[in-house]
Amino acid sequence: MRKRQKDIGEIIRLLENDYPEARCSLDYQKDYELLFATRLAAQCTDARVNQITPAFYTAYPTLEAIAAADVADVENYIRSCGFYHSKARDIVSAAQMILTDFGGRVPDNMEDLLKLPGVGRKTANLILGDVYGKPAVVVDTHCIRLSNRIGLVDTEDPVKIEAALREILPPDKSNDFCHRLVLHGRAVCPARGPKCDICSIRKHCDMGMKTKTAAG
Repeated sequence: MRKRQKDIGEIIRLLENDYPEARCSLDYQKDYELLFATRLAAQCTDARVNQITPAFYTAYPTLEAIAAADVADVENYIRSCGFYHSKARDIVSAAQMILTDFGGRVPDNMEDLLKLPGVGRKTANLILGDVYGKPAVVVDTHCIRLSNRIGLVDTEDPVKIEAALREILPPDKSNDFCHRLVLHGRAVCPARGPKCDICSIRKHCDMGMKTKTAAG
């Protein structure tokens, strides 16, 4: 059953109350640093990426330095992130493209962001939302899991989830909502053992209501 807009609004409100500071957990100071950190975070934890990037950006303090870097040298800094061969190649290539094709500025639109090596819709939406303040829907594993459990969507397809959430979420709330799903997924609704008994949105959540019914 499709969620009523009243329920969606209440879910947004409750998560805003639980997590007033909705922000990406990846550390960055420059726009391109968020882009590259997100690439590093694929199949890796944000915490691990945050441990690695300080030394990497000390060694390569500018976009020009990254673009001129030897891929093998970059690999040495990011090795513990996993898939470091492809990640290093993508980061160096993306830095080169940002300089040559986009005047040294991370693109501010989906079409151009998707041209960058290693950038998919999840990363592009993160940049659009966090860097440029545009309406964005970042569909990561937490978003997929919680959106289905809550009953906002009934699909595992990230593109379909993005489209569905864009339809039901206020544009000015969508980016922060996705960040809050990540925080809620880590704190209360992990993949294994969701803590429905302490969940603030339980009565608006399909899984929460089923758990409550089963418990009597």
